[in-house]
Amino acid sequence: MLTDTHPLSLPPDLIRLGAAPAGKEAAIREAAQLLIAAGCIDPAYADSMIRRETVANTFLGHGVAIPHGMVDDRNLVRRNGIAILQVPDGVVWNDGQTARLVVAIAAQSDAHIAILRRLTRLMQDEARLAALFTTGDPADLVAALSDEMAAPAPSAADAGDLAESFEWVVDYPTGLHARPAAAWVESARAASGRVRVRHGGESADGKTLVALLQLGLRPGDRITVSADGADARAVLNRLRATITGLSAREKADAAAAARKAKAVVQGWTPPAAGTNGGREMPAIAGIGASPGLTIGPVHVMPKADLTVPDRPAPLLEGGNRLHEALNLTRQQLKALADDTARRLGPAEAGIFAAQAELLNDTDVITLACQLMVEGHGPGWSWNEAVERSAVRLAANPNPVLAGRAADLRDVGRRVLTRIDPDLRGGSIRDLPDTPCILVADDLSPSDTAALDMGRVIGLATAQGGPTSHTAILARTLGLPAMVAGGAALTGLANGTTAILDGQSGRLYLEPSDADIAAAHGWIEEQRVRKAQQEERRSLPARTRDGHTVEIGANVNRPDQVAMALSQGGEGVGLMRTEFLFLERGDAPSEEEQYQTYRAMLEALDGRPLIVRALDIGGDKQVPHLQLPHEENPFLGVRGARLLLRHPELLEPQLRALYRAAKGAKPGALLIMFPMITTLREIETLRAVCDRIRAELDAPAVPLGIMVEVPAAAIQADVLARHVDFFSIGTNDLTQYALAIDRQHPELAAEADSLHPSVLRLIRLTVEGAEKHGRWVGVCGGIAGDPFGAALLAGLGVRELSMTPRDIPGVKDKLRDSDLAGLRALAQRALDCESSDEVRALEGEAS
Repeated sequence: MLTDTHPLSLPPDLIRLGAAPAGKEAAIREAAQLLIAAGCIDPAYADSMIRRETVANTFLGHGVAIPHGMVDDRNLVRRNGIAILQVPDGVVWNDGQTARLVVAIAAQSDAHIAILRRLTRLMQDEARLAALFTTGDPADLVAALSDEMAAPAPSAADAGDLAESFEWVVDYPTGLHARPAAAWVESARAASGRVRVRHGGESADGKTLVALLQLGLRPGDRITVSADGADARAVLNRLRATITGLSAREKADAAAAARKAKAVVQGWTPPAAGTNGGREMPAIAGIGASPGLTIGPVHVMPKADLTVPDRPAPLLEGGNRLHEALNLTRQQLKALADDTARRLGPAEAGIFAAQAELLNDTDVITLACQLMVEGHGPGWSWNEAVERSAVRLAANPNPVLAGRAADLRDVGRRVLTRIDPDLRGGSIRDLPDTPCILVADDLSPSDTAALDMGRVIGLATAQGGPTSHTAILARTLGLPAMVAGGAALTGLANGTTAILDGQSGRLYLEPSDADIAAAHGWIEEQRVRKAQQEERRSLPARTRDGHTVEIGANVNRPDQVAMALSQGGEGVGLMRTEFLFLERGDAPSEEEQYQTYRAMLEALDGRPLIVRALDIGGDKQVPHLQLPHEENPFLGVRGARLLLRHPELLEPQLRALYRAAKGAKPGALLIMFPMITTLREIETLRAVCDRIRAELDAPAVPLGIMVEVPAAAIQADVLARHVDFFSIGTNDLTQYALAIDRQHPELAAEADSLHPSVLRLIRLTVEGAEKHGRWVGVCGGIAGDPFGAALLAGLGVRELSMTPRDIPGVKDKLRDSDLAGLRALAQRALDCESSDEVRALEGEAS
């Protein structure tokens, strides 16, 4: 036991060998019982240890977990102590994490720092740690945690191959970079034993993204992938399938990039020197990140060096802050990945998934913990751990892999601003009043997203790459941009006139009148061409026999509206307000929400805006709301159920919406509620709306519901009497109808929204709505698929909302159809026996 008078003593009765708990909670309670029996804690502290797992992960890494109670429950600690539960076969702690040593800690202050220091050092000695997982002598554990000088970690070169192995020659055209490496890690993490990847004399933990990237694997490198443990062979078979299965996609991506590079040459070409007074414009070359040509003065943003103060804190408090920050950042990145997938596609969203994987790097987290136990503050420790890893990555000779250092620093900064709010805030400042081309060493995603598009007409950065967050956001904003321009960029004088070509990645300096005239001519040509394209996209989705289907866009923020309209969107069919909560560390105020909704209405200029009330629960968790943990969140308190139980979330949002409605065109704003199951939910929500509307003297707003639960579809004829419209969420409706979690790794592919049973539920919804003159929309995944849209129109759906990039294709499909043919096609689909049969009808959708 760790006592105040003998801080490093650990009697054998506080160690239990060969335990086999049924799960994580059982393991924590078994270890806590040792502390209770020793008089270290009150029995209630065991519950506190369980509660802590819902707000922060206590898995330290390398098979070691350190459960302890909530900071507020320190009064339940009678005296400092630790207890060790050895679990030779392991106990699952969290997804991909298996604990074999459970070190339960009870501490009134920071008296256990010495033990944590030894644990973090011990975790670097794989051989010794592995022996402790199975030792039959408690003295081995006592010695390991009492030894002042733990053995140094073995070098990577000393690590040989594990029991089972296979060889592979890297055939990814750009080598192993973050996105495929993240897939490797995800596959390896399910292994019960170790996974190792070796290239020559260098080895890496296959479950650690940063370690894999630091190998710097290039095309043609021969590697050995090995594993141990009872499932070693199965693990390697799965990992081989993952590794080789990515080859085709990596080659396709590289080919697409090569085609894009060739296409760049077809962009704007400056006048030849002979037509320009014999002078060629000087230019700074970088990498094209977002297409477009723009002309204006440059404004160089001073580089702001980040200084992180070292503010020591009690270890438990620091650990709480770090784990909470990691969890919040994971949620933010998941929201960004989800949003990016809908707007830009899965490849771009994979960047965010890879960044989220960086947060699972045990080496970075372990180093941060080591620094904290040495007495440093959590913010300083985290930043130092990230910076050390980033420096190693940046030194990689492969520029693609070296670029991941920027990703690590970026995601590290996200975590840091949650640990220390004083470090929050963008660095965009002192912009000139006239539009400018912003030049910077680099920009964070938050800086880019916050750019004033009225004052910034182009972006050029010295660092970064075309797959950086900055580049993605620039493309989303329609902002011409180049990256990787080098130090010459930041040495420019403010006010220098320049022409930025975001296609070729060049910043032309001091152009002549002829250069500027040529650039203006090219810009006008592109404007005319774009106008012609947008004219076709802006045509209604009217079938050959005159039936019109309304087409909306799924949009989350006001700055996304312009792009949605340019693609042919006729309004916003789904605004997901949960992104207002997920992309920050606290709940937005009523005023903040009001400003967002008002800006969205103004951007739409009278076009319809359908706002979905806060939809959290299931796969959309918001840690900072501190809602209770649920074992099965998809069948628990989510959507409308949650809103009705939390008026502090519902009512500010409704007040903000009705305030926005007061200044909007009549009928422009519509509100819909998610996850409706019963008539009582509708009646209660409508009563709340009526009360708030009366209090604000606001106009009536059409109220609708999401049809995501089979019960709502089956009872649509009853519910339609009490609402103004239905919007079907086909993703959730499919999940509940087929009893398949759409994120299940083995079953997700079978969750097909074109299954006949799902189509029949959609038809039931339409029939129920028609009885009361209500219209039905669909904002789920199949709305953006031309064949799916054709089926939905044939089933009687009157409005479709989708990601903006899918709008032109859907409109073309519907314009090339006639309603009678679509109805006949839908009826044939309803008569099918499987989704495969339905999809076989695709050739007839005309």
